[in-house]
Amino acid sequence: MVTKDEQKELPIPVEWRQTLHAVVKCLVKNDHYSIGKTPLVSKLPEATSIQINSYIEDYGEELISLPEDAWGSSVYVWQRGYWDVLVDLWTRNEGHSDLVLSVRVYEEQESYRFEVQMVCVF
Repeated sequence: MVTKDEQKELPIPVEWRQTLHAVVKCLVKNDHYSIGKTPLVSKLPEATSIQINSYIEDYGEELISLPEDAWGSSVYVWQRGYWDVLVDLWTRNEGHSDLVLSVRVYEEQESYRFEVQMVCVF
């Protein structure tokens, strides 16, 4: 069971990491369409896809898949109805970058539903 704490940010639960890793892998390949094909992940609206593309292009660095170290700084917090998740993104030249993937996670019966919100500089 994932903690519902509105007061503090907590490390990303192990059971969410594979899904979040798969989402970032789609971003690395610039394949936003496949995000919605990832199990438990909602289809990415076109406006969100355009925003994500724009932020990553403007940032000017090449994204890479998440290393294990990414879980040391990525966090989540309960927001009354969903968890707000911030995953630190990594680039080829910088390693740990200023880019962050924002995702909402909703409880659904025996599982979760992931909804990508945006990528931004944080």
